[in-house]
Amino acid sequence: MKKGLILLLYLIYSTNAFAQNEIGPDGDKLLIIFLLFIVSVSVFLLLNRLERRGKKKKPFFQFRRININLEKDRLYYPDTLTLTVKNTGNVDLDLDRPLLVFDNFWLKRKFKVKGMTNRTFYPLYLEKNKTHVLEIDINQFYTHDKRLKKFPKVKVSILDVKGRRLGGKSIFLRKTLLKF
Repeated sequence: MKKGLILLLYLIYSTNAFAQNEIGPDGDKLLIIFLLFIVSVSVFLLLNRLERRGKKKKPFFQFRRININLEKDRLYYPDTLTLTVKNTGNVDLDLDRPLLVFDNFWLKRKFKVKGMTNRTFYPLYLEKNKTHVLEIDINQFYTHDKRLKKFPKVKVSILDVKGRRLGGKSIFLRKTLLKF
């Protein structure tokens, strides 16, 4: 691309350097410059197409979208949460470990979920139109810190491997005086 631009600039400035005694029509020079421009653009596009022929095609606009569903097994004081993540975008995603945040309006405790049943499977490669289901046992967090039973709200946020936030969902674990 740079060579083509340098060639084009050379052709434009070289035509102005010639001194003439006669003033004649300049249509032929303009036509030659226009044809050279068309030829250079078509060669560039042809080389680009040949280069991309062996590679996997990517969509022109890449949308990274996910649907997150967070469900609890009981209405109040649940034991497990079910996190369902569906890739609704048009590109495949690398998901980082979900961030689980226990929220008490003024105080927050954050945990990164590695997996379930002593298996780690994050970072996770999620293809387009595929679904991932994760069962989160909350009792493990309660044994880690007993004060977490008083936290009424849990938030889950999903991040990309590069650190971009893709989405989040929150759920109430117990009744509170405040209605949201």
